[in-house]
Amino acid sequence: MTCPLLYRFRVIDRIPERPSPAAVRGTLVHAVLERLFDLPAAGRTVPAALDLLGPQWERLLGDEPALATMFEEAGQGAGGQAAGGQGEAEWLGQAREMVERYFTLEDPRRLEPADRELFVETVLESGLKLRGYIDRLDVAPSGDVRVVDYKTGMAPRADFEARALFQMKFYALVLWRLHGRVPRLLQLMYLGNGEILRYAPDEADLLATERKVEALWRAIRRAMDTGDWRPRKSRLCDWCDHKERCPSFGGTPPPLPEVLAPGKGPVPRPDFSDDV
Repeated sequence: MTCPLLYRFRVIDRIPERPSPAAVRGTLVHAVLERLFDLPAAGRTVPAALDLLGPQWERLLGDEPALATMFEEAGQGAGGQAAGGQGEAEWLGQAREMVERYFTLEDPRRLEPADRELFVETVLESGLKLRGYIDRLDVAPSGDVRVVDYKTGMAPRADFEARALFQMKFYALVLWRLHGRVPRLLQLMYLGNGEILRYAPDEADLLATERKVEALWRAIRRAMDTGDWRPRKSRLCDWCDHKERCPSFGGTPPPLPEVLAPGKGPVPRPDFSDDV
């Protein structure tokens, strides 16, 4: 939806990208909030959550040592500068602020999530497989389901809310097709500025989402058949790692993998994840 050519570079060519300080900070904050609910309810406090930041950052670095390069500049180590001159201490300070802001939005001592980082997957009648990871699923005694997603950015303006909700409707569609019950509430928690976006979907919403997902897959299939992956310029181009190979900026995309070149090899099985 953002840029077909970017989709190709990431999903088909799988060209490596530099670690993004903002994205990695989001991963860190998500990890802290996921593990916060491992603590006894009474122990889910701000100090306890902040105590998780250091160990979780060390765990991420252990899993992906390349993340330390975000702070490398002129031979400096992990205490160096990130993009824009931001150092590790300032970066971690912003993560601390987001964790603290979470507690202004809800009291985790009063919650017992049914699932966290829940993998969900279903296959539509067309054969298209949908899958994704849900940050948190809350289930009321009545059986009503609330789908919760944490965002470490700012809440969108009203005219961009529908785009922000697409991911949540995607999750709701998968859950509905899996269990036959429409989730009661979709909740986006923006830790960048402390706002919550809530939406109550109905079957008509989810049928429209299903049609949109099917249309997106048809567009992907056309691009695979023709080899035409068109770039879509936007302000996000300023943060893209692929400008040097993008025709919009004078670049040339590399050849498609042989198996996906137009007219050669099988088309991959329909498989559509929440991050495409």
